[in-house]
Amino acid sequence: MRKLCPNVENAKGLETVLEVPIPEKMWTKIGRNSSSRWKNLRALMNAQISKDKSSHLKTSSNHEFIALLKLVGSPLIPQQVLQSHHITFVSPLTNSPIELSSAKYIVQQYIAAIGGIDALDSMKSMYAVGQVRMIGSEMRQEDAKLKQFGKTEAGGFVLWQKNPNLWHFQLVVSGYKVSAGCDGNITWDQSTSQPSHANKGPPRPLRRFFQGLDPRCTTNLFVEAICVGEKTLNKQECFLLKLETSQDILESQNTPQTEIIRHTMWGYFSQRTGLLIKFEDNKLVKMKSHVKGDDDNFVFWETSIESLIEDYRYVNGVNIAHGGKSVVMLYRYGMEINHKRRVEETWKIEEIGFNVCGLSMDCFLPPSDMEPME
Repeated sequence: MRKLCPNVENAKGLETVLEVPIPEKMWTKIGRNSSSRWKNLRALMNAQISKDKSSHLKTSSNHEFIALLKLVGSPLIPQQVLQSHHITFVSPLTNSPIELSSAKYIVQQYIAAIGGIDALDSMKSMYAVGQVRMIGSEMRQEDAKLKQFGKTEAGGFVLWQKNPNLWHFQLVVSGYKVSAGCDGNITWDQSTSQPSHANKGPPRPLRRFFQGLDPRCTTNLFVEAICVGEKTLNKQECFLLKLETSQDILESQNTPQTEIIRHTMWGYFSQRTGLLIKFEDNKLVKMKSHVKGDDDNFVFWETSIESLIEDYRYVNGVNIAHGGKSVVMLYRYGMEINHKRRVEETWKIEEIGFNVCGLSMDCFLPPSDMEPME
């Protein structure tokens, strides 16, 4: 991963620190020398994007590619995950229904596999740097076979987090940049295609936390789940935990144009190691027709994301996943149109650390043009 850019104006001057580290392969492809690469990179960050649409996950527009980046690279989990100073179980195991008590026992085994309660409680903040590779299919009819098209898109990301519910995430893929964050009161996202516009909503965690990066967040999410059985995954016997987002939480995130029908999450915990090896969620959203004067027709978007989590390594006594792969299936149906699309993302963690010194509230401020929520 490249973190520094040479000083093209003064060879003896200090190098420029890149806001988001990028893969070396991406750096070498955007110019023939350091000067042209820096100029092209600066243009890309200012949304002066090439007119060549031959790749970009086979999208028809810049906005569509940005939408896919948000969907695959920086999606959110609907419910707020409260991070207390000490992980506790709300109800005792002996007084809970069998589905709840089994799930709590599995979560306790996960805590032990990660490094123990003391290791999790020592995590006050974190940062992570990683690289991603994405490839996708075109939108196809529901009954058509999906095939991968275009080139693999390379990119990098940087993530900062501080308890409780403070985080900032930046992702760059093929020169497109997506930013998202939470200051404890609101969650927001922004892109290079609309730098002066930021979407906002209630506090929510980043889905990438549950891909093995933040065991504490994973623990607090599944502590109220239920155990729905066992499954075999890649020749490993797993316990399957399920969590349904409550209706009041879904309603709080509705907009005049969209309604979230459901959002369900599953966690596959290995019976052998106790670790989370797969995180899966499914979301169904109903949207009003964009045709003017047509308020009776709706389009449904269903998103299914499956993330395989692997390459666990200990960092400061905490067992952290350093790689994995996500498969995203996007379905669009309604108004006599049924389409589907598949996007795959492979990620690898290059650097991760905990308890970052000097990480203040200023690091998590939302964009300056955003109005406060009412």
